[in-house]
Amino acid sequence: MTEDIDIDTDDLQRRMDGALAALKAEFASLRTGRASASMLDNILVDAYGAPTPINQVATVNVPEPRMITINVWDKSLVGKVEKAIRASGLGINPVVDGTILRLPIPELNEERRRELAKVAGQYAEQARIAVRNVRRDGMDMVKKAKAAGMSEDDQKMWSDEIQSMTDKTIARIDELLERKQAEIMQV
Repeated sequence: MTEDIDIDTDDLQRRMDGALAALKAEFASLRTGRASASMLDNILVDAYGAPTPINQVATVNVPEPRMITINVWDKSLVGKVEKAIRASGLGINPVVDGTILRLPIPELNEERRRELAKVAGQYAEQARIAVRNVRRDGMDMVKKAKAAGMSEDDQKMWSDEIQSMTDKTIARIDELLERKQAEIMQV
C-alpha cells in the first residue's frame, strides 16, 4: 500500500524556483545607478485605452552605462510615455527629442542607496516566506501520506528531502540578496 504514496518533490522544487525567479525579476527592477532596460518593466503607459508596458509601444535601448533611450513608435504616445516615467517614482526626468526620450540615470546618494538596500531585503523576505509556504505544503502532504499508511522511515526521508530543498533555496535567496545589496551600495 505504501508504494502508492508519493510526494511530488518536482512540483515543490518548481514552486521554490518560481519564488527565486520572481525575486530576480524584482531585483532587476531596482535602480542601482547603472542604466538597465529592466528598470522600465513595471511602468505601464495608457496606450489606446489599455495599460501597456513601455516595451510594447517603443524600443528601449541602453547606449551607455548611465543613459536609457526610448524610441516611441507612435508620436501621439510620446507625452503619455514621458508622463508614465515621471509618475513611476524612479526619480528620472526624461528629455524629449521628437519621438525619442532620453533618460539620464543620476548617481544615487548614500541615503537613497540605503533605502534601496532595505527594499531589496524586503523583496528577499517575501521570497523566503513564499519558499516556507511551499515547504509547509510539502510537509502537509507528508502528514496526509502518513495518515494514509506511510511508514515512519519514509515520512522522515520525505521530510528531510523537503527541508533540504528549502534550505538550499533560502541559501540561494540570501546569496542573491547579498550580491544585490553590494551592487546597490557600490559607489
